[in-house]
Amino acid sequence: QVQLVESGGGLVQPGGSLRLSCSVSGFPFSDFAMNWFRQAPGKEREWVALVSEVGGRSRYRDSVKGRFTGSRDDAKNTAYLQMDSLKPEDTATYYCTIRDHTRSYWGQGTQVIVSS
Repeated sequence: QVQLVESGGGLVQPGGSLRLSCSVSGFPFSDFAMNWFRQAPGKEREWVALVSEVGGRSRYRDSVKGRFTGSRDDAKNTAYLQMDSLKPEDTATYYCTIRDHTRSYWGQGTQVIVSS
């Protein structure tokens, strides 16, 4: 059974930092890219970042470039999203997702609130 479990969300002031983790089990983690999405209240889910399975190269949506850093530890089957210089507009539930050749698997999400 494939499971993705996010953690690390919380309440942070503007300008602060959080590191999200996504622990994956039951899946050949090292063979596939990891993506992060987020969904703000009342808005559609949007893609945030990708960490590739080859060399851990990352790509980001424009609004988080230079502030968010994705990484992965294949030995631990865990992906990370380091979020710095957080802004109120980063407030959302963050999801990790991984896809094999047939389907996507999603975590339950972790809530991030950026507020003073």
